[in-house]
Amino acid sequence: MYLQLEGVSKIYHKGPVEVRALDQVDLSIERGEFLVLWGVSGSGKSTLLNLVGGLDHPTSGKVEVEGRSLERLDSDALADYRREHIGFIFQSFNLIPSLTVLENVTLPLAPLRLSGAEKRRRSAAAVEQVGLTARASHLPGELSGGEQQRVAIARALVNNPEVILADEPTSDLDTATGERIIDLLEEMGRQGRTVILATHDPRIRERAAHRVIMQDGRIVERA
Repeated sequence: MYLQLEGVSKIYHKGPVEVRALDQVDLSIERGEFLVLWGVSGSGKSTLLNLVGGLDHPTSGKVEVEGRSLERLDSDALADYRREHIGFIFQSFNLIPSLTVLENVTLPLAPLRLSGAEKRRRSAAAVEQVGLTARASHLPGELSGGEQQRVAIARALVNNPEVILADEPTSDLDTATGERIIDLLEEMGRQGRTVILATHDPRIRERAAHRVIMQDGRIVERA
């Protein structure tokens, strides 16, 4: 099994109140699987993505990738794991407004020991992959919402990650644009990447071949 969660719980404390963001979650994900996590806000989807992406630690349980327990890694090893294996796509795009499309996509390559020419080559290839070569020199403010999300996808792809984690990537987009973004992410899956997409959009739930329905921090259905 490529990715495995066993008995994973994540508990937050807000004053005297205990919040169980995840509650004894077991989940297995195969390499190359396109998996949709569906549920309303607060169901635990984003927390699960953060644990898989090494952005947070479980309160209890294990998160393993190819048999390696993420909770046993120190901060440097987790940073390496994220940089080498994970591509993050966020709802809010998180683009730097003063940088061009190409410059935004190049950012994840900054810590790597690559020549400037190689960084530009990789970034241009990622921009081409999402169909934005003609917009490479534009600033984010000159792009539509769908184009900005495609830039965010290119940025997630530039390190050629094995796993793409997408958190509500279509919620700020119109229906047609959102469908195109999902088409693009599905193509990433067909290319052999593992894609885990969190959403509360029922349209995406219905078109997903593999889906997990979450409620109150638990998995209530897998199809």
